[in-house]
Amino acid sequence: MKLPPISLDDVTTLMLLYRATIPPEYSDENRHMNVRWYLHLFDEAGYPLVAGLGLSPEFLKQNGTGGFDLEHHIHYLNEVLIGDDIAIYGRLVGRSAKRIHYMMFMVNETRSKLAAVFECVNSFADLTVRRTAPYPPEISQKIDALLAEHQALAWAAPVCGVMSA
Repeated sequence: MKLPPISLDDVTTLMLLYRATIPPEYSDENRHMNVRWYLHLFDEAGYPLVAGLGLSPEFLKQNGTGGFDLEHHIHYLNEVLIGDDIAIYGRLVGRSAKRIHYMMFMVNETRSKLAAVFECVNSFADLTVRRTAPYPPEISQKIDALLAEHQALAWAAPVCGVMSA
């Protein structure tokens, strides 16, 4: 699936979640970042995303809750080389009582290119029973506020079309 053109100006107005410089140990035989590290970096960026919704490590521990990623999709658009600086930005796309659907955009700041787009459906979980659960009202309010902000953006989220919350 080919993504529509996505402006770096649009992406960089989203929430900045994570920054990193790609270390030598992320290299593959082609001397660029191995695919396994894209998921690692998107996973690292997911923690500030959910913390911003009120799902901080302290909240999760205190309430015996967590999150389960249910589905991922990554578009690899432009290579990232060792030593490149990247930034990851986030956008909510949808939600249900128990799930959020979101996207993250990896920008290669060294080369001024969109490197990859990550799409995910994640579910809130009650870890005392290891089952998905509805978000608490105070978390739902934060999700709804951010979702409304992101739905008002002038550009459509480039969803793959097979995932939803």
